[in-house]
Amino acid sequence: MADHSATVIGLTGVTGRLGRKVLDRLVAAGAPAVLLARHPDRVEAPSQWVRRRCDYADPTGARESLRGIDVLLMVSGAETPDRVDQHIAFVDAAVAAGVRHVVYTSFLGAAADATFTLARDHWATEEHLRASGLSWTFLRDSLYADFLPMMTVDGAIRGPAGDGRVGAVAQDDIADAVVAVLTDPEQHAGAAYDLTGPEALTLDEVAQVVSEVTDTPTRYEPETLEEAYASRASYGAPDWQVDAWVSTYTAIAAGELATVSDAVPRLTGHPATSLRELLQRG
Repeated sequence: MADHSATVIGLTGVTGRLGRKVLDRLVAAGAPAVLLARHPDRVEAPSQWVRRRCDYADPTGARESLRGIDVLLMVSGAETPDRVDQHIAFVDAAVAAGVRHVVYTSFLGAAADATFTLARDHWATEEHLRASGLSWTFLRDSLYADFLPMMTVDGAIRGPAGDGRVGAVAQDDIADAVVAVLTDPEQHAGAAYDLTGPEALTLDEVAQVVSEVTDTPTRYEPETLEEAYASRASYGAPDWQVDAWVSTYTAIAAGELATVSDAVPRLTGHPATSLRELLQRG
């Protein structure tokens, strides 16, 4: 870890799972950061750490909160129809506040025509960061391996993924990669890293691993597109949200999440965590 004691790091997302993991690592390393949250009083951290209110939906307030920050972790915002607009306004606030470098948590295969609809949001954000004049690093996370067991409903993972594969990544590995970049940003300026696990599994293989490690019988049941939309209709979610849910699976079917990269070991110095290892850790 490089010594950048004069560099002020700002963290968003610190009340979420990934941001919390990043925060815990920086606390352990004794590398203070400015903690940015909509409810800063809810952030558990050493008392000497600075907490500031910051909301992507309030760019004027964000501009003031970001002043004095050199390197900013920008965890992608909550999934909403106006997320791209919020991201763009937040990036503009970072520019106005004098931030030098933004580390953005993007998504694997981010592109204007990505099958996974929310990956298009990430692409739009990346494009705005590229045009902003800021130095940047993109961490393009695959699906979270931590999330895969939660896809099970009544003992089955159901979706139109066919026999496609996904190189899902552990959140702990992402957090390690984030810290590596935040603490030595110059070495990663202008880089986009695909963060994946060490292998790409079909959902049938995912179900087998979940069954074996957790001793909970789990299976994969392929759905057609029509079946996928029908099975999710009961949730009463807006169309854009249902499209996002379904396209998670169709992106797997299309082969867009099958990537396996060496970015995690290169950035962190340790092997990427497999789904089996993650589940065995509990």
